[in-house]
Amino acid sequence: MTAEFLLNGLVNGIAVGSIYALIALGFALLYKSTKILNLAHGELVLLGGYVAIALTQVVPFPIAVVLTLGLAALLGFAIERVIMRPLFGQPLLSLIIVTLALGYIIRGTMVGIWGGSTRTFPAVLPAGLVYIAGIPMQTVGAFSAATAAVLLVVFWLFFRYSLAGIAMRAAANEQLTASTLGVSLRRVFAYAWAFASAAGAIGGILLGLWLGVNFALGAVGLKALAAGILGGLDSIPGAILGGLAIGVIETVVGGYIDTNVIYGLYGFKDIIAFVVILLVLLVRPYGLFGTEHIERL
Repeated sequence: MTAEFLLNGLVNGIAVGSIYALIALGFALLYKSTKILNLAHGELVLLGGYVAIALTQVVPFPIAVVLTLGLAALLGFAIERVIMRPLFGQPLLSLIIVTLALGYIIRGTMVGIWGGSTRTFPAVLPAGLVYIAGIPMQTVGAFSAATAAVLLVVFWLFFRYSLAGIAMRAAANEQLTASTLGVSLRRVFAYAWAFASAAGAIGGILLGLWLGVNFALGAVGLKALAAGILGGLDSIPGAILGGLAIGVIETVVGGYIDTNVIYGLYGFKDIIAFVVILLVLLVRPYGLFGTEHIERL
């Protein structure tokens, strides 16, 4: 592994990982707030990409992005209010299965509307390359990574200083205490679903700008799950660091194995995130920064 290959992998891995981190942030917040593992998160990523592309056919790109995020947030509110709220108090396994079914419903609806072909955004950014530490990267890739990094900072400020963000953090840390202090858990759960849907949609738009949108993009939701498991499902900083780590591991380790070990038979790069899930669950099931739960008998 040459220094040039390693540097190239680090730069591009951090760029991709910043988008994974943004998607994983929504994943982690929803789990931390509601203890629900949302297996439909990948479909929400995919939905954001397809809806934004469809809207760019009738309105300018910035307006399409704003409308997409608004629709994604409304969808999250609707999912919590119509589907998840009536199941409040049911076993967590039942709720997780519901999210799995929801993901298939969203995917099937998208197949019916847009088919299975790859779709691309119109040229909203100049073509060409930018150089980061001497490493070439597509302009759209650099823009997507920079946007994801800025949004991570914005979301951090929101959670730290806004009333809604403080309420969500309080409920996430200790639901019973927050409820006795007047925090509405049902409202927090609705906010969490809306935020997770919007975060997934942003990730779908940024990855769609870079790579195009097709149904393979739905697997990014599972890569965000890998990031969450690596960092700790109940740790928001862990989700961000986990996303960056998955991006670097995928690009450096997966890219090296694909090009040097299995002699051009590409594919390991696409599965290495799931190898990480397996290894972390075997060695440290609560992740690098997650809360370790000890049961005494």
